[in-house]
Amino acid sequence: MDTATLDKLCDRYRDEQGAIIELLQTIQAEDQHLPREALERVSERLQIPLSQLYGLATFYKAFTLKPKGRHTVTCCVGTACHVRGGRRVVEQLERTLGIRVGDTTDDGQLSLETVNCVGACAVAPITIVDGEYHGQMTPAQVSRLVARHRPKAGEGPNAGT
Repeated sequence: MDTATLDKLCDRYRDEQGAIIELLQTIQAEDQHLPREALERVSERLQIPLSQLYGLATFYKAFTLKPKGRHTVTCCVGTACHVRGGRRVVEQLERTLGIRVGDTTDDGQLSLETVNCVGACAVAPITIVDGEYHGQMTPAQVSRLVARHRPKAGEGPNAGT
């Protein structure tokens, strides 16, 4: 997010009581994470200690300081999913993507995260990609699921370069 846009947002939220969360959500929606430079600018413009902004950004699970991928893969590791092999699905995703939970692939396409329960226990284990639920997931299905959300050779942001 450019400085002028960030300054306008700060001005917009300056006098709203408790609006800092909404401001951080707006920044994250634009940048897919909370960049250090943006937090420093908000701190300066709104005269809020940078440590307080980092405290909010690390307290709420909705915020991330690391860039997220174009697609988010979320695996449930709640009791029903765990009992039905959810942990093995997570491990296979980590191997297939070459990342650990909480990370993003080098190409910026996929981020992997876990949640404790999504309330879809009847179709456990469940994996969610960009809000689309994939129930009764098995490690064998991971490759096909990942392939659906990754650009093929010659496609995507670096095509033709």
